[in-house]
Amino acid sequence: MSSVNIDWSKLGFNYQPIAQRYVANYKDGKWGKGGLTDDPNVVLNECAGILQYCQEVFEGLKAYKTKDGRTVTFRPDQNAKRMIDSAKRLEMPPVSEEMFMEAVDEVVRANKDYIPPFETGGALYLRPYLFATGPVIGVKPSDEYQFRLFGTPVGSYFKNGVKPITICVSDFDRAAPHGTGHIKAGLNYAMSLHAYITAHKNGFDENMYLDPASRTYVEETGGANFLFVKKDGTLVTPKSDSILPSIPRRSLISIATDMLGMKVEHRPVKFSEVSEFAEAGLCGTAAVICPVGKVVDHGKEICIPSGMDEMGPVLTKLYKTLRGIQMGEIEGPEGWIHEVK
Repeated sequence: MSSVNIDWSKLGFNYQPIAQRYVANYKDGKWGKGGLTDDPNVVLNECAGILQYCQEVFEGLKAYKTKDGRTVTFRPDQNAKRMIDSAKRLEMPPVSEEMFMEAVDEVVRANKDYIPPFETGGALYLRPYLFATGPVIGVKPSDEYQFRLFGTPVGSYFKNGVKPITICVSDFDRAAPHGTGHIKAGLNYAMSLHAYITAHKNGFDENMYLDPASRTYVEETGGANFLFVKKDGTLVTPKSDSILPSIPRRSLISIATDMLGMKVEHRPVKFSEVSEFAEAGLCGTAAVICPVGKVVDHGKEICIPSGMDEMGPVLTKLYKTLRGIQMGEIEGPEGWIHEVK
């Protein structure tokens, strides 16, 4: 029985502090021992590298309650590996996979009462992040860093049912060729905020970014990868060096090929192909899969055949399989589910 006073039925996707979070500091060329703290506040020098030159990378994952009462996370080792890659790209000292996993386990274990019950479809969203704390005024990497991991309980993304969204082709670029689009850094998300707000003001749910070099290939949205389904049932996912290597996308590709026997094409996708697909969707940690019903290209509407009423049959099968694995109802590939005891 949970000892926290939370109305699980009203959970959205908003921050609310939990009891404990993990903190570790990097100083004098090495990482110190990390541990839990009940203080949710971060104290920084006014000249800290994060404030001056945006040295920060982060991850997002979830802890769930399974039907049989276990507490699990989904492929956290992949988040650890991606965070290492992101840190290296921004000249930051990577957090080892061992410390990352220790932080996940300790925070989940210390905050089990904040994990929504299985039947709610909710989860404890976990946010690991690494940022520069040392003062730096010249443009260079900082000498000191902090790694933190906190959590916040979140509700089911589709609490009111799955409804396809309408997106627009953005006039803005999300990332530059040979830039940082392939890493999970806060600066990438800050760059997408203006485009996101502009899309909302114009009545759209999200943006479709095209490749910055030629603006003829589909890239991703501000925070999710695209999935397309051909009329013959083939799953198609855009390939580009400036797209974030999404863990849900890679997992869905594996499920499609190894569990569902589907044909998969991971390749560059021309924007001109979008009108030919039978289904379209976005995939990410928050929703797993969010269906797209319409794409608007400067007034020209591209209506996806699966419609605006529900998710298409192929994406529905993929969604239910991945959610089933995450929630412990379907046995997935070895190592995908990490139990926290």
